[in-house]
Amino acid sequence: MEDLIIVRQEGMYCPPGDFYVDPWRPVKCAVITHGHGDHARVGMKEYHTTSQGLPILQWRLGEQVYHSHEYGETFELGDTRVSLHPAGHVLGSAQVRIEHAGRVWVMSGDYKRNPDPTCAPFEVVPCDTFITEATFGLPIYRWPPMDEVARDIAAWREECAAQGETAILYCYGLGKSQRLLAELASCMQGPVFVHGAIATGVEVYRAAGIPMIETVKVSETPKGAEFAGQLVLAPPSAAGSTWVRRFRSAQHGFASGWMRVRGNRRRRNYDRGFVVSDHADWPDLLRTVRETGASRVIATHGNTDALVRVLNEEGISAGTFATQFGEDD
Repeated sequence: MEDLIIVRQEGMYCPPGDFYVDPWRPVKCAVITHGHGDHARVGMKEYHTTSQGLPILQWRLGEQVYHSHEYGETFELGDTRVSLHPAGHVLGSAQVRIEHAGRVWVMSGDYKRNPDPTCAPFEVVPCDTFITEATFGLPIYRWPPMDEVARDIAAWREECAAQGETAILYCYGLGKSQRLLAELASCMQGPVFVHGAIATGVEVYRAAGIPMIETVKVSETPKGAEFAGQLVLAPPSAAGSTWVRRFRSAQHGFASGWMRVRGNRRRRNYDRGFVVSDHADWPDLLRTVRETGASRVIATHGNTDALVRVLNEEGISAGTFATQFGEDD
């Protein structure tokens, strides 16, 4: 019997449903797990997404043909019954459940299990086959509690203030920055200054009712404004740019799961590294697979080898799909 998801040059394709999940080339029908650029691309004739994720796709992809669905709502594509379930990755992110001829497959998209005030928590969806990401699929990757990290960032800002410096924290503009702003609201006073590339996403989240600390766009401050003692959020692409030169004296930090390995901070020349990820860590990857009850697991991107080996040793049939999804975080 043919698999419910196969890999084609356009992306991950469901033959009985005649649709793709997060395709990387233009197709007729795409089901999108979330709005990050490696999963949501322009050029599809129609897009299926969650109601919560729709504003993000509209922001990032512009005017398209969209079909939005509530979490858990079942809709038919071809001969399949499809539903979208919370992935806990970013606002509106989803797992894709596909049912056909008595079989159930779930494609996780990107996901995490840690609490996050900016998006719906991950939902375990029982299935026969589970397609999982493995971005941080090595035992070294284990995330600290987010409230501790937020307090560390607030303390870093105070340290910078005592030295007359600006604390510039680089983080991804969709999901990571909004999560940080939500977590920081409970442990420091605003405002937090933000790069324009982050500000738009913050506005989208605020419109969705997500509470965050007060923010001010750097571009809206008076010329020659002094930022010593302030926290500034910027995308990684801003590092080393002319935009950064306005901050006369600054320390530079990076918020990412990759900061779990200290050498990464040194190699990237950051003063501070904060371990914050919107993906599942190693224990949660294993926990999730076990909780789905899947007898077959397919790992898509990241550190797949270790995960596949451990699962096969546990008696779960595990393999990989080659995809074009990114591994940033």
